[in-house]
Amino acid sequence: MKYILLGTAAFALMGMSPAPAPTGALVSSLGGSSAESCYNAAVERDASSTSLSECNAAIGAEAIPFADLVATYVNRGVLQLIRADYSAAEADFNRAMSMQATQPEAWLNKGIARYQQGDFKAAREMFSRALELKTHYAALAYFGRGLANEDSGDVRGAYADLRKAAELSPSWSAPQEQLVRFKVVRRPNS
Repeated sequence: MKYILLGTAAFALMGMSPAPAPTGALVSSLGGSSAESCYNAAVERDASSTSLSECNAAIGAEAIPFADLVATYVNRGVLQLIRADYSAAEADFNRAMSMQATQPEAWLNKGIARYQQGDFKAAREMFSRALELKTHYAALAYFGRGLANEDSGDVRGAYADLRKAAELSPSWSAPQEQLVRFKVVRRPNS
């Protein structure tokens, strides 16, 4: 199964603008099906009613491989996330996780949804679980967990996670832009 990353909305929606960050992790589907159309809509960030209808068709009407069905729940959830319909997004991520508990992108995207709703503790747990499950987007998971750590008062954890995100994805500017807000102070030995 091939995974890709979307554009720049999720953490911008979290108030992180102008620092761009990915919306979420998608899961590809193969063939000329509604599942593939759903995937393409998520890639193109087209959260229109037509795109959601393609996702619904893939989930409800087509006989598709199990992995594609799980992927389609994740991709439809990403479209719901783009629409800021967090309840529907989480329902799709939960469904994907109930079908395949080790699907890391479902955990990652649910972490983004929880963060956007201000539930930083749950977001941290989701990002950590995505990392444990070897998400293909570890930099995004560390970045999200870093933001959730900071918003929860764990400044050291935030700094460590943002540094790890920057290390894993040096060409992604968002972690570096967040790190400039931190000042490392060495305390003299007592």
